[in-house]
Amino acid sequence: MQHHVSILTLPGRIASWCEHRLSPRQFILLLSFIVGIATALAAQILKWLIHEIEHLLTSSFDVTQSNWLFLVYPVVGIYLTALFIKYIVRDDIGHGVTKILYAISRRQGHIRRHNCWTSVIASALTIGFGGSVGAESPIVLTGSAIGSDLGRIFKLDHKTLMLLIGCGASGAVAGIFKAPIAGLVFTLEVLMIDLTMASLLPLLISCLTATCVTYSLTGTEAQFSFQLLDPFTVERVPTAILLGIFCGLVSLYFTRTMNSFEQVFGRLKGLYPRLLLGGSVLAVLIYFFPPLYGEGYATIGTLLSGHAGEDVDSVMNNSLFYGHSEYLLLYLGLIILLKVFATTATNGGGGCGGTFAPSLFLGCISGFVFSRLWNQYAPIDIHVPETNYALLGMAGVMSGVFHAPLTGVFLIAELTGGYDLFIPLMIVSVSSYLTINVFEPHSIYSMRLARKGELLTHHKDRSVLTLMSLDAVIEKNVPQLRPDMDLGQVVRVVSNEKSNMFAVTDLKGTLLGVINLESIRKVIFRSELYRRYSVRQLMEQPRATLGTDEPMSTVMETFQNSDTDMLPVVDAEHHFVGFISKARLFSAYRRIMVDFSEE
Repeated sequence: MQHHVSILTLPGRIASWCEHRLSPRQFILLLSFIVGIATALAAQILKWLIHEIEHLLTSSFDVTQSNWLFLVYPVVGIYLTALFIKYIVRDDIGHGVTKILYAISRRQGHIRRHNCWTSVIASALTIGFGGSVGAESPIVLTGSAIGSDLGRIFKLDHKTLMLLIGCGASGAVAGIFKAPIAGLVFTLEVLMIDLTMASLLPLLISCLTATCVTYSLTGTEAQFSFQLLDPFTVERVPTAILLGIFCGLVSLYFTRTMNSFEQVFGRLKGLYPRLLLGGSVLAVLIYFFPPLYGEGYATIGTLLSGHAGEDVDSVMNNSLFYGHSEYLLLYLGLIILLKVFATTATNGGGGCGGTFAPSLFLGCISGFVFSRLWNQYAPIDIHVPETNYALLGMAGVMSGVFHAPLTGVFLIAELTGGYDLFIPLMIVSVSSYLTINVFEPHSIYSMRLARKGELLTHHKDRSVLTLMSLDAVIEKNVPQLRPDMDLGQVVRVVSNEKSNMFAVTDLKGTLLGVINLESIRKVIFRSELYRRYSVRQLMEQPRATLGTDEPMSTVMETFQNSDTDMLPVVDAEHHFVGFISKARLFSAYRRIMVDFSEE
C-alpha cells in the first residue's frame, strides 16, 4: 500500500525537488526538453509502424498491373481503426489539429490523456492499410497531449499549460519532418499561440530536441532527395506568381470540397453506413489510382528526383495506366481532382489521419502538372524546371490549405534541402495564401471552430472572449417567481436576496418574464397593495435573452445593444437557467485579459 502511495505522489516529489533546485523558468525549459524527446520518439514509432504495415501488405505486388487487394486493404484498415476507436478509445480522435485548437480555446488547454498514444495506433492502422491521409496531424495531437498531460501532472497554471501544448506541437512537426524552424512557425501560425520572449526559448528547445533525436535515429539527410539542377532566375517570377495562384485555387477546391463531403458523412448515423460509403469510395479510387494509397510520399520522391521519362512514369505503377506515358498528365490531373475524396472518405469512414501529407502530395503534383503544361503550351519562351516547380507547388498548396505561408516556406526548404529556392518559395506561398484568402478567411483546421465562435486568434480581445466560459458567469442560484404569486409573497421571497431582477417561470421552468425591483419600487413598500397586485400584472419582458450556447462575443454585443445590467439565460427549450450580470461578466473578462497579457 505504501508503495502505491509513493507512486501516486511521484510527480509531487519531482515538482518539490525542482522547486527547491530550479527556478520556475528553468523548470519550464526542462519540461520543454522532455516534451521534445517524447514527441520525437512517438513520431518515429508511428512512422515505423506505417512503413512496416505497408511493406508487409504491398511489397510483393507486380508493378506492371493493377491488384485487386487495393479494393480490400483500405476497407480493412478503416474498419480496424473504427473498432479500435469505438471499443477501446471511446472518444473522437479525428481532426487532430482542430481538436488542439478546440482544447486551447474551450477546454483551458486540457487534452484527454489517451491522446498520448491512441492517435499513434489508430493512424498507423489507417495509413498502413492504405488510408489516403497523413501521419502528421495525429502526431501533432499526440505531442500536444503529452505537453498537456505534463502540465496537469505538475499542476501548472493555464499560461504554462498552453506553452507546453505549443511545445508538443512544435516538437512533433520538427521531429517527424526534421524541420525545427517549421515546427516553431507552425505553432505560431496555425495554433496561433502568441510569440513572446518568454515562450520563444521553450518552443525552440522542443523543436531542436525533437530534431536531434530524429537525427540520431534516422540520420541527418532531408526526408526527400532534391538537387537544384536549374537555379531560379528573375524571368521566372511571373510563372512563380501564376503557380501560386494555381495552388491557391487548388487549395480552395480541396478545402471547400472536403468540408462539403464531410457534411455528407456527418448526416450518416452509425459505424457501418459511414464505413460502407468511406470504404467503397477509398477502395475504388486506390484501385484505379494507386498513388492515393497511404501518405503518397513515394510519389513525391519520384517527382522531385530530378529524372525524366521512365522514372516519372513510375507513378503509374500498379495501375491500369501502366506503360501509357502519353496519359501521364491526364492521370495526374485526375489525382488532383480525386485526392480530396480519398482523404475525406478515409476519415469520414472511420479512419484517423491528417491533411499535412495530402497537401504536400497534392502540391507536388500540382507544381509538376503546371510546369509541364507551361513548357508545352505557354506562349512565352520561358522554360520552367519540373522538379523545382513540383517542390514550389508543395509550399503553395500547404500555405493555402493551412493559411500558413511561413510554415509552407520553411517546411519545404527543410524537408527537401531546397534552401536555394527561398525567394520563389516565398513568392508561391504568398501568392497562394492571398488567392485563397479572397474566398476563404479560415484554414481547413480552424474553419469548423470559427463558424461556432470557438476559435482563438491573435486578436487579444477576441481571444479573451473565446477563452471565457458562459457557464462560469451565469448566476444560477436565484429564486424563481410564479405568475400567480401576489406582491406580498414576492416581498417575502426577495427580501433576503441581493439581486434586483428575478425570473418569472411556469411549473415547467419556462421563462415568462422578469420582475425588476426598480420598476415596482413605488408599490413594493405599500403593504395595503400586497394582495391587490400579482406577479403576472407586475412582470415585464426582458430586453433580451441569451442562449446557453451563445458565443461570448454575442453576449457582449447583446449587453451593449440592450442597455441593461442583467439578462436572463435560457436553454434550447426556453427553460430559465440563470442570470448574467454585466458586472460579473466584465470582472471575468478583466481576469482573463490580465492573465492573457502577462509576459
